[in-house]
Amino acid sequence: MENNEKNPKKETKKQPREKKLIDFKWIVKLSIVAFIISLSFSLIGETMIPNVHIAISFVLLIFFIFLGILFDIIGVSVTVADIKTFNSMAAKKVRGANVAVKFIKNSDKVSSFLNDVIGDICGIVSGSTGATIAILVSKEFNISLLLVTLIVTALVSTLTIGGKAMGKSVAINKCNEILYGFVKVVSIFYKGWFNHSFFMHLNCNDL
Repeated sequence: MENNEKNPKKETKKQPREKKLIDFKWIVKLSIVAFIISLSFSLIGETMIPNVHIAISFVLLIFFIFLGILFDIIGVSVTVADIKTFNSMAAKKVRGANVAVKFIKNSDKVSSFLNDVIGDICGIVSGSTGATIAILVSKEFNISLLLVTLIVTALVSTLTIGGKAMGKSVAINKCNEILYGFVKVVSIFYKGWFNHSFFMHLNCNDL
């Protein structure tokens, strides 16, 4: 009877908040940023390329391809980087280390932005840029448009696929060095306007 009268209240631990399987707020933000970047890149490609020399058009094409490969490399580096290394650097107050830690903790979102948004947009823009260049070359040298289009498309595909394949290998083997180089640049802006921009969504409860 005495045991029943006491009935001490059991302490209940707070259950950790479950993460959402689908973050719709993030998806909306990602879509808006993707639209703006795509619009900007397409505008540059469509307005500049028809009005410049063919050689400069090829330089712009290579730039878009290289940009896509570069951000693909950074995106892969974020997903495989060692967080312990950057935690140690952050404890020593190394510039950019705290940003790297946040990026690694949110590697799915960061890599999605770098690989899927910027990387894929660069791929699409380089494809449309290549098509515009094919038309210019065909008119300039009186060559079959079909032949030039096939050659340019094959060239763009080869450079993009080959570059990304090589880049992934470099990213996996040099992930910490690549991420550190990236966050050193990002950290310059992180305390200013960058704090109020797109990546502020990364400062979420799970950090």
